[in-house]
Amino acid sequence: MAFADRLDLGLTLTIGGTAHAIPSSDVLAFELDLHGWGHEGRVEFRVLDETAHGGQKQDKLLADFLKPDLVEVALELKAVHSDTATKPTFTSLKVKGLGLDKSLTEEGVAQVKGAGITYRHYTVRFVDPARLLWSQHHPCVLYTQKTLQDVLDAHKGDKIALANDWAAQLDATLPLIFLGLTPESGASFYDFVVWFVHTRNGVLAYDYTAQGYQLRAAKDATGTPLTLRAADVDSVTVVFPEVARHDVAILNAAAESPKNQAITNAQAVTGIRQDVLLRTDIANDVQARVTLETARLKVRGLEVELDWNRFPPVAFAPGALVKLPDTAGWKAAGVPSTQDFRVRRMSLRAEPLPPEGDEPGADGEGEEGARRPKPESRYLISFTTRLEKKDEKHVDLPPFTAPVYPRFVEGLIVSEVGEKKDETWQAYTDDATSLDSYKVKLPLFANQIIQVPFNANLQPGHFYFPAYKGARVLVALDFLRAWLKRHLDWRAGARLPSDGQGVHLLVGKTTTSGTSMRHFYEDNKPLWRLQRTNESDTEKIELKEGNLLILVKEESA
Repeated sequence: MAFADRLDLGLTLTIGGTAHAIPSSDVLAFELDLHGWGHEGRVEFRVLDETAHGGQKQDKLLADFLKPDLVEVALELKAVHSDTATKPTFTSLKVKGLGLDKSLTEEGVAQVKGAGITYRHYTVRFVDPARLLWSQHHPCVLYTQKTLQDVLDAHKGDKIALANDWAAQLDATLPLIFLGLTPESGASFYDFVVWFVHTRNGVLAYDYTAQGYQLRAAKDATGTPLTLRAADVDSVTVVFPEVARHDVAILNAAAESPKNQAITNAQAVTGIRQDVLLRTDIANDVQARVTLETARLKVRGLEVELDWNRFPPVAFAPGALVKLPDTAGWKAAGVPSTQDFRVRRMSLRAEPLPPEGDEPGADGEGEEGARRPKPESRYLISFTTRLEKKDEKHVDLPPFTAPVYPRFVEGLIVSEVGEKKDETWQAYTDDATSLDSYKVKLPLFANQIIQVPFNANLQPGHFYFPAYKGARVLVALDFLRAWLKRHLDWRAGARLPSDGQGVHLLVGKTTTSGTSMRHFYEDNKPLWRLQRTNESDTEKIELKEGNLLILVKEESA
């Protein structure tokens, strides 16, 4: 339902550090979609410029508006009611965002008293800061021994405010955090944050009072609920969202510790389930996923949609707690008056109405009288609000694209065994899990060192050839883990000339301290050679056409 109402409206555009206040009477229309996680909006207004025709009024916004500078939009709305028995203390709804795009139309107006008048019609679409800036942010960065809070702080910039309350996920120091968010992957930093919140069963909340964000473990349930006025609401609709009809099963594919644990849902239909596949040797990781998926399996409760007939005198925003009026006509089935609700979403549309008593000529000043600034303006307004129960566990999030993992980078194997020149290998044992790992240095990321599993990789288990110091390897990087994908280069001294069509197994610390076994062709006849070398000491066995050579020698110094 649309209704006519007066609003005390304030609009300010800040461009390149210069603030431009737009009078309420010049705001033509606006739209707002407000969610618990952020907002989007559009505002249209006009500015008078008479300078081209010798007039005094100048459009001071134009020069800045034409620049590509960032546009900051601040919109404030307040009700104007005079018919209430007890006048409430009016409060404002404040929304601040960044310009997404903008347009400008110049309108010529007929001559009034011999002077030409020109209006410029401006339109700006805006969104909350993170949605604009982080959606264009695609970092590919590696962090070691950092917290996720450190990562968020490093990327928030000076336009995004964060006040998080999620210590369990954000404050733990992690061995590896990788953001592989290059543009071709499709996922931005904004997608990454929403994906992280979704997969960890958290909450992304936008605070309309502080105009900033919170990553939270649970929805905020503090504060005294505001009782809504029955006279301000036209209709109440009870909405029953889709219910999850599936069970969940956690599957661990580790051969030595397989697990298939069911998580039941009382509302599930028999035979319908979602399987979560893991592969880990750590039992605590499996149990942590069981706990997470149990919490994520939520059956949504009813919601209430309000269609308003006037803008409320005490304004509120998504996240606010409210109570429905305890009056006749409000006691819909299943909605007790004692129930506290949380505002989940608000949608507001406003178009201009002619000012009452201010039609052209009403005050003898024609067009000039119609343009006099007023403290409030009349609009044709559509206003709906969606409420959820205060204890609702379902979390509303914006659409997102999941990050693409793994991404691949090159690294060098690290070993602290032996001298610097020795091509040794080393397994590092984790005290908490008793699992072994390699250390790998990643030159691209400032030579940071990460750990990857120490396992057979692509080799069958009866070959034990650990990766050696300095070996150039391809590393697969996931969000919080990494592993060796394959080797990228031959070891020094291992490669043989192509004309001999040889193959070569080279082991040991260096080319002068190790053992070489090679098979190749000499004069198109096969030759096999086994040679042990330790500086000047050499032992060799060689088989070739009609010849067996066994040699032991030590070169003189």
